[in-house]
Amino acid sequence: MVAERLSAADTKGSINLRIETNTRQLIDDAAAVLGKTRTEFMVESARQQAIDVLLDQRLFALDSDRYDAFVRALDSPPAPGPKLQSLLRRVPAWKK
Repeated sequence: MVAERLSAADTKGSINLRIETNTRQLIDDAAAVLGKTRTEFMVESARQQAIDVLLDQRLFALDSDRYDAFVRALDSPPAPGPKLQSLLRRVPAWKK
């Protein structure tokens, strides 16, 4: 038999936190209400918050009129101003 190795995605790590006693108790109480362990509750809560933060930065919804205006703006960017033109004329630091 060949032993299966865990892929990088399957490995687990740990996160150690120092929190105030009242915060720990609050988390424990909420976890108990849901029938979860503290770890399950904290991991699920942190994971959901992380997803929400990332989606908030990457996903937005527009009605059809606003979407059309957005696409028009992307399709016709403003002409480069003097500051951008000056920046593009500069020699990069790594080429000096």
